[in-house]
Amino acid sequence: MVAELTADGATTRELERMMAEFPDLPVEAVIKQDILRQGLAFSPDALRVASGYKPKDYFIFTFDLVPVAEMAEHAQFRAPEEIRMTGGPYDLRRTVVSTRVAPDSPYIVELRDGKLALNCEGVYLADLEFPPIPAYYEHTLSSGKKISQIAPAIEWGYLVYLTVYRLCQYWGRDEECRFCDLNENFRQQRAAGREYTAVKEIEDIVEAMTLINQYDTVTKAYTVTGGSITKKLDGMREGEFYARFAEAIESRFAGRWIPKAVVQALPVDEVQMLFDAGYRVYHPNYEVWDKDLFAWICPGKDRYVGRDEWMKRILDSAEIFGPTNVIPNFVGGVEMAEPHGFTDVDQAIASTTEGLDFFMSHGVMPRFTTWCPEPTSNLGRQKGPSLEYFVKLLRAWRDTFEKYSLPVPPGYGRPGAGNAEFSVSAFMDVIRTH
Repeated sequence: MVAELTADGATTRELERMMAEFPDLPVEAVIKQDILRQGLAFSPDALRVASGYKPKDYFIFTFDLVPVAEMAEHAQFRAPEEIRMTGGPYDLRRTVVSTRVAPDSPYIVELRDGKLALNCEGVYLADLEFPPIPAYYEHTLSSGKKISQIAPAIEWGYLVYLTVYRLCQYWGRDEECRFCDLNENFRQQRAAGREYTAVKEIEDIVEAMTLINQYDTVTKAYTVTGGSITKKLDGMREGEFYARFAEAIESRFAGRWIPKAVVQALPVDEVQMLFDAGYRVYHPNYEVWDKDLFAWICPGKDRYVGRDEWMKRILDSAEIFGPTNVIPNFVGGVEMAEPHGFTDVDQAIASTTEGLDFFMSHGVMPRFTTWCPEPTSNLGRQKGPSLEYFVKLLRAWRDTFEKYSLPVPPGYGRPGAGNAEFSVSAFMDVIRTH
C-alpha cells in the first residue's frame, strides 16, 4: 500500500485512480508518465539555489510544451536535463524523468526546507536531484566547440547522444513528420544565441569520444542520429553518411560503448553499411502503426518509402542486426492527435498493440517515447492523450513483451522500477526483474 496525497486536485485524483486500477504497474511508472505528459514547471528559487547540475542541452528536439522564445530566461537556459525522484508519500524508488518545460504544469519543482522537491497541485510529492555535470564537460574541443554541444550526455549520464545532422530533408508541412520539431528546434536554438552546429564534423566527434573515454566512467552507450537524408548529404546516401561515425569511433574504441544508430528504415545494402561500420543496435523508427495515420502523420516517409515498405525494411534489418537488436521507436500517444487520430483510448491502444504484437512476434523489440505536443511542430499546441492512455500503453507493451519472452532491450541500461535510466517513457521501468 502507498500513502495517498492529501490534495483533491484533478491530477492527484487521476494518479490515484490509475494506481488503484493498475496495481500491477509500478507507481513510479504511473507518475513518470504523467510528468512526461504534462511537463514540469520550475520556481526561480529552485533553479537559483541548485548548483553543479547539467542543464538541458536540447540534444535533438525541444521536448518542451512552450516555444523557447516564450520561456522565462531561467527555465530556457537553466532547466535541468532530467530530474530524479525519490521518497515522498508514495516512497518512490529512484526514477529518472526527462524535463519538458511547461510553466502551467501542476508539477512544480520548488524548495522544501531548503532542498529540491517536487510538488503536485501544491502538495509535496517527492524529493529531487538534478543530474550531475559529467566530468568530461570541463573540456573544450580543439575546434573551440563546447563538448556539451557535440557529445551531450542524457539518461543520467548513461547515453552519449550524437545528433550529427541537426536538420531533416523532409521539409515543410507536406513532408515533415507532424509531431517533429527538429528543423524548428534548430532555428529556435540559433535564434536564442546557442552554439548549434548543423552538421557535426567527424574530427569533433572523435575528439569528444576520446575525452569521454579518458575522463568518464558512467557512459555505457552512444546514439548516432539526425534528420533523414532523402537524396544525399555531402555526396553520400543516408546509410553511408551515418556509418562513418561508428566506423571512426569503433576503430579507436572497439567495445567501449554500445553503438546505436537511429535513422530511417533503410534498404538492406545501407543497413549492412551500418552494421559493418560497427553499430550493434538499429532504430528504424516507425512512429505510428495505423496505416492511415502513418500517411497523415509521416507524409514524407509515406511518400518516399511507403508504410508497407517501411515495415518490411524493419523486418529485413533483423536478418542483419539480429531481431532483438532492432528497436524501432513509436511516438506513444500521437495516434490520438487531433484532428484525425483516434478519439477512443481503447481503440488507440488496440491499434498500437497490433503493431507491438506484429514486431515482437518476429523478435523485434519496439519501444516508445512519450509524445510531447511541441508548439512549433505541425501538430502544434494541442492537449495530448490522458494519463489513462499512457498507463494502458505501458501495460500493453509489458504484456506483449512478456508474451514473447523477449530479453531486456540492449543499450537502454538497467530495467525495472528504481533502476531504469531511460527518461522519455516508462517502458524500461515496467519490466519485471523478478
